[in-house]
Amino acid sequence: MKKTLASVFAAALILTTAACSSDDSDDTPAANPDEKVALTYWSWAPNMDKVVEGWNASHPNIQVTVNKQDGGDPAVAKLLTAIKAGSGAPDVMQAEYQKIPTLVAADAVADIAKEAGDLKAKFPESAWNAVTLGGEALYGVPQDSGPMMFFYRSDVFDKAGVQVPKTWDEYAAAARTIHQKNPKQYLGTFSSNDPGWFAGLSQQAGASWWGVQGESWTVAINDATTKKVADYWGGLVQEGVIDNKPMYTPEWNAALNDGTQVGWLGAVWGPGVLEGNAASTKGKWKTALLPNWDAAAPANGNWGGSATSVTSQSKHKAQAAEFVKWLNTDPAAVKALAGTANVYPAANDATSVALTQPPAFFSNQPDFYTIAAEAGKITKPFTYGPNVNVAYSSYNDAFGKAAEGKKAADFGAALDTIQQATVGDLKNAGFTVAG
Repeated sequence: MKKTLASVFAAALILTTAACSSDDSDDTPAANPDEKVALTYWSWAPNMDKVVEGWNASHPNIQVTVNKQDGGDPAVAKLLTAIKAGSGAPDVMQAEYQKIPTLVAADAVADIAKEAGDLKAKFPESAWNAVTLGGEALYGVPQDSGPMMFFYRSDVFDKAGVQVPKTWDEYAAAARTIHQKNPKQYLGTFSSNDPGWFAGLSQQAGASWWGVQGESWTVAINDATTKKVADYWGGLVQEGVIDNKPMYTPEWNAALNDGTQVGWLGAVWGPGVLEGNAASTKGKWKTALLPNWDAAAPANGNWGGSATSVTSQSKHKAQAAEFVKWLNTDPAAVKALAGTANVYPAANDATSVALTQPPAFFSNQPDFYTIAAEAGKITKPFTYGPNVNVAYSSYNDAFGKAAEGKKAADFGAALDTIQQATVGDLKNAGFTVAG
């Protein structure tokens, strides 16, 4: 019988006495401190080899070699090819959170709950949920995260007499005021080429697009929560107070610099984007938490982030688990991740041990990382499925048409299209889908 991710995922969710005592039957040998081991690590983060030098210097018997990879889908495809072939996979792999269910389904990553020990308290709930699938298995240690944040031109806000919005109603009002005072300026844009961005906004509202019900998958991309988000943005686009051009285009990049885009719903890694595209505006931007649907119950979404996983082909599971634990929790390693690899560490103590100074582009805001840490703490859990690529591709097509047409009703209809495409793909792949 074909092994489905639903069964793997469901098993991870069942918290039984047998599961809790599974350590007794785990025949994985303990690491021999005198054994010399060579591990390979696939990563796309910059300068990761320099970060790993700290480990190699203090662990002469467990040496790690970093092999730089292309990020995202190419890295996953390469790993899955090696898993299918039965050889060629590294010991350790950097894996985006949304790809972990796919890797679990392919038996590409190992459960290292026993080897890594209790690390839950060291990470935000949302990041921990992403590597445990909501259960007791541990399919990686969170490395970096992308809590969403609101970047805005403080000089434009001051001139327009606009307060920083704390709710989405206030955001809409601010967008109207700014655009009314200067028709060339927009507080933001709806980006039809960034499904991860929209997923993060839906996550903040309380959505979780995939789930498991018994032995079946559930898909809720067009549920009431996500439709609320889509209708909100569709209304602003139709009204004309928010732009409809995708992010990361030459036009959008230029708009950040020339002052026609005066706000951005981005993520903690956003300062690099702003510095690269709007260097002349340094000192004019500030950051805040995302506006909320309910100011009394603040929440947040995530855009980006990855874990460090041990692959199922590793012959040194214990040593590899020891390494990934060090990489993402050791204070010196976390500091190196932030300063050398230029990532935002997922560890809860990253702000105190590594991120003591704001990014250079936000030198005027000393509390930048304090705000980022708060954003991470209130980020809601979100479950991904095994066909994120299909859903995201459908998003680009459906919302591309909706944004271009500027009709609010088309935004909600786009979700129906994505829902149908995602459910159809799961069924075609042999998964059972509830509902």
